[in-house]
Amino acid sequence: MLKMLKNDESNAPAAKQPRSFKTKEGSIAFDYDGNKIHFISLGCPRNLVDSEVMLGILLKSGYEVAEELPQADYIVINTCGFLEASRQESMDSVQEALKLRKTSAKLIVTGCMIQTHSEQMKTKFPAIDYMLGSGDVEGILKAVESTKQGAMITNARSYLEAGEVPRQLSTPKHYAYLKIAEGCRKRCAYCIIPTIKGPLKSKSKEQILKEFNTLLNQGVHEIILIAQDLGDYGKDQGSRKLAALIDLIQSMLNVKKDFWLRLLYLYPDEITDELIALMKSDKRICRYLDMPIQHINNQVLKSMHRATSKEDIIGTITKLRKEMPDVVIRTSLIVGFPGETEEQFEELASFIKDYPLDNIGIFKFSREPGSRAYDLPDQIPEVIKAERYEKLMKIQQKAIMKLNKKWLGKKLQVIVEGYHPESKLLMIGRFFGECPEIDGQVIINDGRLVKAFGKIYTVEITDIAGYDLVGAVVEMRT
Repeated sequence: MLKMLKNDESNAPAAKQPRSFKTKEGSIAFDYDGNKIHFISLGCPRNLVDSEVMLGILLKSGYEVAEELPQADYIVINTCGFLEASRQESMDSVQEALKLRKTSAKLIVTGCMIQTHSEQMKTKFPAIDYMLGSGDVEGILKAVESTKQGAMITNARSYLEAGEVPRQLSTPKHYAYLKIAEGCRKRCAYCIIPTIKGPLKSKSKEQILKEFNTLLNQGVHEIILIAQDLGDYGKDQGSRKLAALIDLIQSMLNVKKDFWLRLLYLYPDEITDELIALMKSDKRICRYLDMPIQHINNQVLKSMHRATSKEDIIGTITKLRKEMPDVVIRTSLIVGFPGETEEQFEELASFIKDYPLDNIGIFKFSREPGSRAYDLPDQIPEVIKAERYEKLMKIQQKAIMKLNKKWLGKKLQVIVEGYHPESKLLMIGRFFGECPEIDGQVIINDGRLVKAFGKIYTVEITDIAGYDLVGAVVEMRT
């Protein structure tokens, strides 16, 4: 969910003029404080960036942030439509907003689910005031200021910021996401992202570098590059293999500043010797890769329309571990894909025992209408999916305990982010091997040397707690 930040009231434009509205009884009332906005952003970081752009547009136009939904005059929900569970969460959020909003509040719903399921949303929630397509981000001001129910859903299924479009970061000030592309050129059988977001669209190198420098100048230390697939960046513009991505990263590294650069979503067949050499050449690139593999059995991979093989995946992992022994690898796996036999599942289970990975997101196959896998024969019963999911989870929990032991006694550079939610006697932070929101964290049980949050400190790791590391701050990095 988008974390709401207070805008700088000293530079804010004048408050909006009073507006009228009809009460439930049909009478006319006036709202004299009608400029407070509350955002709920669901789904992936790319959605979050879109929400931050919409928030920036509204703040620039004189709106203010409402920290709590019942205080808001305008509520914006940026939905996700990737999986059935995502769509249900989106609908639950709309229902909750309608329940909690004050009588005069206006509800705007945008994002992927509006792009693909607008009629369903309109039928189920006729009280929605305005619907905005996932590619129509810059129409948010029109949506908010519309005096009647309406919609703007164009063929622009995805949005890439360009030019001087305002953006208000909602993440803690020391890290931010930088979206370099939208859409997807792959055709994985289980996925409907190409249908939702459209074909691959890469942002220009010049625009990306402009945003990159803007973020650095704002004091952001960790910049996380995101796209549906970083390895495809620039291929819609004629680039071959990783040429455009490597050129972009090299240009970022030419900036003589201290920062962390994190790469999210690179497929195993795209992790080349050149990319590994680049990661080794500059410690500002986090030795961390999110490498979705989905399965390990060759027949299942072929049925999934994946452009890789078991041998390629094992070869890539082996090379990464050899070239960068401290590399942290995250992946995602799907259990219960149509036709997955018990033997093929056991092959997957054996793989994560033999080639343990630092973090694994395990998902039960979701039968998505419009995907190629929807009509495949031999659909797996939900009870079997659940059993396989639980088995893999248990294997991974044992593996992470073993993997985390390699950090014991090590001194790591950690961004200290704040107090532990359960106790102010503890603090939390992250080292290069932990991505915000999705991975574990470093629990700091001795933070006496911490002078400010969002800064990097040297932490000596003394213990492990499940997916988390535990340690004490021994010095501040100068």
